[in-house]
Amino acid sequence: MLVCLPTKEVIVISLARIFEEHPDRRYIMFGGKGGLGKTTFSAATAHWLAKQGHKVLVFSVDPQASLTDIFEQDIFGKGAVEIMPNLFAQEIDADQRIKEYQEEIRQKIFDMYGMDEIPEEIESYIQAAAAEPAMEESAIFDKVVDIVVGAEYDYYIYDLVPLGHALYYLSMASVYDDWIDKITRLREEMEEYQQVAAVVQRDGEFEEDLILKELQEIKYRINTSSSILTDREKTAFFFVIVPEEMAILDTQKAATLFAKFQVPLSGYVVNRVLPPELAAQEIPEFLRHRLEMQEGALRRIDEQFGGEVLAHVPEFERDITGLEMIERMGEVMFGGAR
Repeated sequence: MLVCLPTKEVIVISLARIFEEHPDRRYIMFGGKGGLGKTTFSAATAHWLAKQGHKVLVFSVDPQASLTDIFEQDIFGKGAVEIMPNLFAQEIDADQRIKEYQEEIRQKIFDMYGMDEIPEEIESYIQAAAAEPAMEESAIFDKVVDIVVGAEYDYYIYDLVPLGHALYYLSMASVYDDWIDKITRLREEMEEYQQVAAVVQRDGEFEEDLILKELQEIKYRINTSSSILTDREKTAFFFVIVPEEMAILDTQKAATLFAKFQVPLSGYVVNRVLPPELAAQEIPEFLRHRLEMQEGALRRIDEQFGGEVLAHVPEFERDITGLEMIERMGEVMFGGAR
């Protein structure tokens, strides 16, 4: 006998209640293994909140972003694009951000050292740094900091990368913070500091003071972004899971790792649940096996995550693309579906 899912009314109330009971939670994240529906949930949540009258930005930190596909509108690398009243979407172009970062470095060299052109050896270094394996992730992270410290929207919906990369982003803030602390201490302890500062002065500020000011600004930006990620009052993180054994195991491991970074977990959303009433119909044998497998997986999810499961979202008959389907998904997730 197949397990019976809760009724729709029971399913949706818990997820909507998170927003009703915690109105200050304005940074919303959906994380999980790749291909589980994180982007769909991000888009549907953003749509639902926008319909409530909130100004919302949903943005992707995944280089393989699919918000363009879901909204059926080209938004990649175009900044915050208005999808409908109150709803904006953004896909970060890492290559574009790297080019901007390179130009910022060149401009800082011009400003700090009064050069007319960048020396060839320094330009070679700037170009080589852009090819570093971690540069894409760093560029995206830096752009995310730009977005969240801007405070232009009521809600920020993060469409996170798959779990492994998401952990990288979460750890990057502390890594950057430690690195800047060390660099700042080294600069302050340099024996030549007083001598250089006394000799080289332009526009009323010492060269070394400008460099330290830049480091302090970077530190401020990183600390601001990092504090958001771990702020239980402002942030809600939801794990997306499907009723399959491997997905459950991956989520268990990820939840443990995320806890080490003190990410405030608000609950789990189970996606792509096949209607159990199909078992009473004439269906292909492989589908019957899938239902039986789902029964066991749902039991495991209930045993492992229990009351932290906020919603079961059914498998839809077609892909969630376009505003009509996104709205329909939002209604199922938060209530009001007809």
